[in-house]
Amino acid sequence: MTAEARPAASPLTERQEARRRGILRAGAQLAGRGGFEAVQMREVADAAGVALGTLYRYFPSKVHLLVAIMQDQLQSLQITLRRQPPAGDDAAQRVAETLMRAFRALQRDPHLADAMVRALTFADRGVSPEVDAVSRLTTAIVLDAMGLENPTQEQLSVVRVIEHTWHSALITWLSGRESIAQVKRDIETVCGLIGRQAAAG
Repeated sequence: MTAEARPAASPLTERQEARRRGILRAGAQLAGRGGFEAVQMREVADAAGVALGTLYRYFPSKVHLLVAIMQDQLQSLQITLRRQPPAGDDAAQRVAETLMRAFRALQRDPHLADAMVRALTFADRGVSPEVDAVSRLTTAIVLDAMGLENPTQEQLSVVRVIEHTWHSALITWLSGRESIAQVKRDIETVCGLIGRQAAAG
């Protein structure tokens, strides 16, 4: 079944949601210990205390699982940022601070970060709903930092460029090709587009 034809999922019961969260925790722990290759579905099922068939009903593959873990991490980050918003003087500074806070959170667990990024890279059309959810969350986090509730198409285009740069910087850092200092410079540079767009408007 294609992603487009997949029926809408029914809301999970409290017990099902608890089981799903247990699976996410188990997957994150395995990824944190050994990265993408360490996430084997049978081991995830054992660690979460569920049958392998049950695991596959929640997550058809480890790519689905790892993308869902990234979505969960972003949701936690969004909650934290709304409680403790960035303190920059303008939108560009606030977005840069937000993305660096996200980067530092990933930096604390590089094996997990690498596993989640690789899953996003490997995701095919069958994982489109999950990848789209991650993209929407990332956009919402950036728009929160910009203080925008109803962005224009031009503003959304700038947000997409910022997201692409952040994702690329994360990949190059994880591969050892870019330093943390360079990641910060890249993010601050691309966030400068916000100020230039405002000046042009």
